Amino acid sequence: MVPCYVDMADVRIVNRETLSDKKYRLESIEIEKTSRGQTETQIREVYFRPSAASILLHDPERKTVLLTRQFRLPVHLSHRKPEMIIEACAGVIDEGELPEHAVIREVEEETGYRISEIRQIAEGFSSPASFMEYVYFFTGIYSPDLKVNEGGGKKDEGEDIGLVELPASEARKMLETGQIRDVKTIVLLQHAIISGII
Repeated sequence: MVPCYVDMADVRIVNRETLSDKKYRLESIEIEKTSRGQTETQIREVYFRPSAASILLHDPERKTVLLTRQFRLPVHLSHRKPEMIIEACAGVIDEGELPEHAVIREVEEETGYRISEIRQIAEGFSSPASFMEYVYFFTGIYSPDLKVNEGGGKKDEGEDIGLVELPASEARKMLETGQIRDVKTIVLLQHAIISGII
C-alpha cells in the first residue's frame, strides 16, 4: 500500500464562495493542504446534495427484478443513447428521516409497491471528489400483492417514472452487456449476483 501523507489536521479552509443556492448549494472552496512539509493552495467546487437511498427490488418467487426508467437531463446532455435510463428505485433522504424509511417511501412513490422486507447492503459517497451526497444501498422484496397504487413518482416534482420488470436472468444479461449505465444500479445488481439473490 502506498502511504498517504495528508493528515486532516493539515487541511485548512481559506475561503468559501456560494456559486448557486437554488435546489442544492454549490460552493467554490479554497483550501491550504500541507503534505510532507509542502503547503499548496487548491480550489474545489463542492455540490452539497443531501444523502440518498437506493434499492434493488426483487421477487424471489417469480425470479424477477423491478427497475425504473426515466428521462435524465445529464444523460441527454452527454449525447449518450438511450436517453431514458434504467435505474434502481432511489431518492433523497428528507431531513431527520432514516435511510430505511426514505427508501420504503420512495418505492411506494415511484413503483406503487408498499414493501417492508428490506436489507441494507452498503453505504458510501457517490462521487467523493465533488459531491457531498452519501448513498445507502438496500435490497428489498416485492410481489404483486404489495401493489397499492400506480406509482410513477410525484407529478408536482415533474417526475414521470416508468417501471421495468425483468426476469432476473435478463437483468444479469443487461448488466453484462453494458445496457445498465447507472452506477448505483450496477452496484446493486452486482451485489445481487454475488450474493445469489438473482
